[in-house]
Amino acid sequence: MDKIRKTEFWLATAIYLLVIFAMIFPTLFNEGAGYGYYLADRFEKNHMAYDGFLHYLMPRMLIATVSYVTFVAINNWLIPYFFERKNALWGAIFTAATMFFFWGMLTIAFTWRYGYMLGYRSLGSFYNICCWRAFIIVFTSALGYVAYHLLKATYFGFVHRMLVEKKIWKKVPLDIMLLVIVWALSAFIMVADSRPARFHIVLWGGMAYIVAYMAYCRYIFLPLFRKEQTFKKLVPVLLLILTLSSIFACLLIDGFTRIGQMGAIYALVVFCNVMFMLPLAAWVSYNRLSRKNEVLNLEKALGRSSANLDFLRSQINPHFLFNALNTLYGTALQENAPRTSEGVQKLGDMMRFMLHENNQEKIELDKEVGYLQNYIALQKLRTQQSPDIKIEVNINDADCTHDIAPMLLIPFVENAFKHGISLRNRSWIVVSLSCDENHIYFDAYNSIHVKPDNDPEKHSLGIGLNNVRRRLQLLYPNRHELSIRQTATEFFVHLTITTK
Repeated sequence: MDKIRKTEFWLATAIYLLVIFAMIFPTLFNEGAGYGYYLADRFEKNHMAYDGFLHYLMPRMLIATVSYVTFVAINNWLIPYFFERKNALWGAIFTAATMFFFWGMLTIAFTWRYGYMLGYRSLGSFYNICCWRAFIIVFTSALGYVAYHLLKATYFGFVHRMLVEKKIWKKVPLDIMLLVIVWALSAFIMVADSRPARFHIVLWGGMAYIVAYMAYCRYIFLPLFRKEQTFKKLVPVLLLILTLSSIFACLLIDGFTRIGQMGAIYALVVFCNVMFMLPLAAWVSYNRLSRKNEVLNLEKALGRSSANLDFLRSQINPHFLFNALNTLYGTALQENAPRTSEGVQKLGDMMRFMLHENNQEKIELDKEVGYLQNYIALQKLRTQQSPDIKIEVNINDADCTHDIAPMLLIPFVENAFKHGISLRNRSWIVVSLSCDENHIYFDAYNSIHVKPDNDPEKHSLGIGLNNVRRRLQLLYPNRHELSIRQTATEFFVHLTITTK
């Protein structure tokens, strides 16, 4: 609660300073406009001298100052130091004294504010009127503070946690919040002006501009900068937003004001819409999309580096190397050179691919296919003596002229061999790849064998699958379809990549 009270204190201080500025503001640009000359007639009718500062500005500033001091005293001092510490008696005494001070200062302010009444009322009845008006304001303020306190307790008891957990406030863009704040402050300042037309122009014009700004960002510049639409096709939408927002503002301004030359106001509304809202929406949209693209590129680079590192770790690990080396050792014992040299050559080609091609952002698909074939051929060396193991590779590369991110397909094949091969049970792996003009189609289908409970990879889908999911989301957003299905005995992966 201490943090909340500090926030309330600074918020109350900001509102107080804003109110004082709003009272003084009209006099800064129009001398005498803030001195309430509509009161001068009442003083003159009663043959009394009128002073704009003493009878208008000073009482209002005194009321604002006393109201601010009373709120801070009760909210930030009396309640935490007396009522919350179970010292209600002293709290009630000091609260009564504070409210009495509030009432007395309001009465003094009203004696200056309503001084013209002395021209037709007795001194006693005049003071009674001032005291009664001050009492009504004090009583109303007390009820308002009680209502505020109850509302605050209800909010922090039931609503605040939900808003914090769901972080709804974070879903509102910062630029929209700033526009709303500027609009609200401008309208608040115009309330103190003695010309209500200015207030209504700011109020309704600002509301229309905020709606137009959001529409420009969402329906014009976002698809334009993403190159989803050309400017020529967006011109009708732009004109529609401009027309509707301007008509909305002009109708409301005209309905709430009585200005002789409304044509100038209409022109001003349209001019501000075109010369300020449109460039602002374009600038913010461009910078926001640029930052988003920059973050996306960094995520892609980080994901690619992480994926490469994870995959190198998965490939150069004891599980793979021991199998490969044992296979080459057994082959070397069986025959002098051909199969051994073939295995060593394929392993060298794979290492060369990982060291050179893997560092590029995109490579030709046939290089990725060549790596797959080397990997599968190397794995076949240790399984070809087992008649119960079936490995089928169907690669139709007739139309496979596309580029692809390196090491994107091998995790599925590596996972198939890791979980689909058993030297004691019937096993199968089927790998298929084909292409058309705009797509790459890849399938990996393998058997699954129950691993012993002490196997650390029993519940693992294989190193790289979660990684490749993340890479696909970064490299081919909305341009890929990954389907993974698993039963008790089979595992199936289907991947479609849209290359254009």
